[in-house]
Amino acid sequence: MSLSILNNVPALQAENQLSITTAAANKSLQQLSSGSRINSGSDDAAGLAISDGLNANVAALNQSSLNATNAVGSLQTADGALAQVTALLNRSVTLATEAANTGLSGSQASAIDNEFQALLKQIGNISTSTNFNGTAVFGSTVSAFTSDGTANGTVSIGATVAGVSTTILGLNASTLTSSASAASALTAITAAISTVSAERGTLGAAVEQLQSASTVDTDESQNLVSASSNITSADISTVVANDTKYSILQQTGISALQQANQQAETVLKLLQ
Repeated sequence: MSLSILNNVPALQAENQLSITTAAANKSLQQLSSGSRINSGSDDAAGLAISDGLNANVAALNQSSLNATNAVGSLQTADGALAQVTALLNRSVTLATEAANTGLSGSQASAIDNEFQALLKQIGNISTSTNFNGTAVFGSTVSAFTSDGTANGTVSIGATVAGVSTTILGLNASTLTSSASAASALTAITAAISTVSAERGTLGAAVEQLQSASTVDTDESQNLVSASSNITSADISTVVANDTKYSILQQTGISALQQANQQAETVLKLLQ
């Protein structure tokens, strides 16, 4: 074996291999501490691009589910108000039926009509004052923008909430001051009840559609999160095994480098 003092090739080879082992060991430690297999683009450029795309889809789906939930809240607010309008109209039916009967005194008819007018006023109050998140509910369009983050995955779901003022319901001119006017009012009230009932059915169908969309968005989001995790998450058992392997290789590499350097020292013995 020739001896040289200009280049210690075995030492250079050992040092190079030790550098490679140390880099791999550092990468294993990073994966172990982060729990992620991909911590930079150099780890897996294609996997990182796919994962980032999936995460963007997940963000869009999560917000879409929230949009649908908010729209459901608005429509349910309208439905709750309509339920109260129905209760007021049912009471009005009782009053109109009572007022249509003959034999009432003037003061009795006036008292019945006063209560009826108060009920109509409250229906008007419900129509104008019911709001969701500061926005009037009746007479507005409630919609939810849903998207999965792709060009073809965008849908808008919602419904227009009809107004329930006494004018719209055909009750603004109704009175119970006489048997005849009470009979006429009873017909109008019955029609108003049917109108409100139909509107509640329309809103109920929209709520069901929105809830279904929210559920689908949530399920799709969960599936995409799982897919992204499969790409980026580190296999801890494999990482631990690699970390142990690289730790041993580092120790043997350091030992090999020491031995290579010691071989060069034999040149000094020739000069003694």
